[in-house]
Amino acid sequence: MTRAVRDRGQAAVLLVVVASVIFLVTTTALVVLGGRVIERTRAQTAADAVALVSLDGGRPGAEVMAARHGAELVSWVRGPADAEVTVVVRFGAARATARATNAP
Repeated sequence: MTRAVRDRGQAAVLLVVVASVIFLVTTTALVVLGGRVIERTRAQTAADAVALVSLDGGRPGAEVMAARHGAELVSWVRGPADAEVTVVVRFGAARATARATNAP
């Protein structure tokens, strides 16, 4: 057999290996990115709920609601008006801020 006949099809194997590596890297990147997006969304949802609850429940109500969402209350500030609160929560590595008011 000549060398050209023995080498036939070797490029196809290399192409399959390269395509598989590209597929695995892309899939891994999408999974990581998706996890971060979900974490950020859950942090924002928790921040919104915490801000709304703390209008009536104050800081203690905010801490309870943050715990129910699996988040940590990082900051709670009333003001500048009496009927306004601003909160910062952390969910995993994500942080989110929300503001709520009772004012008309």
